[in-house]
Amino acid sequence: MRLSTRIGLAVGVTVPLLVLASGWLLLQLVNHDLHSAEDGHLRARATAVAPDARALLRASANGRPKAADNKERLLYSAALDVGVRVIGPDATFSAGPQPDASVPLPGRARARAGAPVTVRDGGSSWRALSVPITTARGAGTLWVFSPNAADQAQLRLVRRRVAVTTLLAAPLSGLLAWGIATGATGPLRRLGRRTAGLDPRTSAARPPDEPTGVTEVDELAATLRTVLARYDEQAARTAEALDTARSFSAAASHELRTPLMSMGTNLDILADHPDLPEPDRTEVLADLRGEHARLLNLLVMLRELGRGDLVEAEAFRTVDVTETADAAVAEARRRAPDARITLEAAPGPTVHGWEPGLRLLLDNLLANALAHGRDAAGQATVTVGVRQTGEQIAITVDDLGPGVPESARARIFERFARGSGSSGSGLGLTLVAQQTALHRGSVTVTDGPQGVGARFEVRLPSTGAAPPARRDWLIGTAGANRSQSFPKEPS
Repeated sequence: MRLSTRIGLAVGVTVPLLVLASGWLLLQLVNHDLHSAEDGHLRARATAVAPDARALLRASANGRPKAADNKERLLYSAALDVGVRVIGPDATFSAGPQPDASVPLPGRARARAGAPVTVRDGGSSWRALSVPITTARGAGTLWVFSPNAADQAQLRLVRRRVAVTTLLAAPLSGLLAWGIATGATGPLRRLGRRTAGLDPRTSAARPPDEPTGVTEVDELAATLRTVLARYDEQAARTAEALDTARSFSAAASHELRTPLMSMGTNLDILADHPDLPEPDRTEVLADLRGEHARLLNLLVMLRELGRGDLVEAEAFRTVDVTETADAAVAEARRRAPDARITLEAAPGPTVHGWEPGLRLLLDNLLANALAHGRDAAGQATVTVGVRQTGEQIAITVDDLGPGVPESARARIFERFARGSGSSGSGLGLTLVAQQTALHRGSVTVTDGPQGVGARFEVRLPSTGAAPPARRDWLIGTAGANRSQSFPKEPS
């Protein structure tokens, strides 16, 4: 059922009920007013005829018939348009319109109250007022009556009019409410027509942001757009997660094939040659351990890439870069006690970022410097710097190794890019590029400050609560990020 029809029916039922309630109240008020007017008239007549009624009782009690007749005529003349009945100790005198003598009147206690009452005689009713009369020869009661016929006629007229009004109010109010509701719900129907064909699974069309002037409809449209936007976001995240899972599976199957085949070959050698000479056996076991370590490292790197691809914006918060760098340097010193690792950082620089991701970035930069930045004597000297440059935080990692040739700087951040003789997974610098882009920053590779070795420089925005930028490193590569690098700061 349409909303306009519901409103029309509701009003069509409610209005007649309100009319009936108002009519009932009106009847009570009219009845009260009519009784008040009639009661005032009865009191005035009772006051006027009371002396004649008292004289009539005295004449009747003294045994003077002629005088009693005269007093009775005077009484009836003073009564005018009301009926009177005088009840004495010995006789009763009555004249004018009044109930039949057989109709019982209210008792003495109620009669003494002096309040008008209603007396019914068959289909007729009367307003009656009693006034006690006391004489030297005894006490009596004066009753004054007024017929209710005119009052009842007026009340019946009011009832008919209320009934007619109620009967007319039901359809008229329902139709009027339906018409008004139809016009008022027009924007809602238009919104329904615009959104009826929307299927977020198959179409990217969304309802336009066109204010209608009706607050409730505009709020509903805004809520609908918000719901669809959240659906799009969740669908995009789901698709991204599926692409990440597919890429993870493809990358893992591709990269794990070689170490697993090598491990299988070495295991076959050990199984097929139980009497293998000790030097050869030792070499095979060393290969197995190396391939096993490479396998574990590759799985760890792929897992970290997957975490970076799926991190949510809610995980970002204010991170002290100096504290994170100090923790990364301490861990690198523990793993490579023979290396000289120096941290040059002032306290205070912060970014809005994902702390595990920033720590992963620093750990991999340090691991890369320790693995590839050793000098000719095999000594590793690494300097980590953190400084504020305007609205950016610059993180540098310098080493004194052979450096990175310019021809190789374009691809070292790509997935599984390994130099000759490298035993790594080829994902360490990819993780660096991923986390840099995730934090809306840039990473560059240049020669070292003294023209020796290599400098990796990461720049991150220090202000603003920006959401994650890219989360697709398992789907794409880090190559596109390099073209967004900031200009190098003059030394």
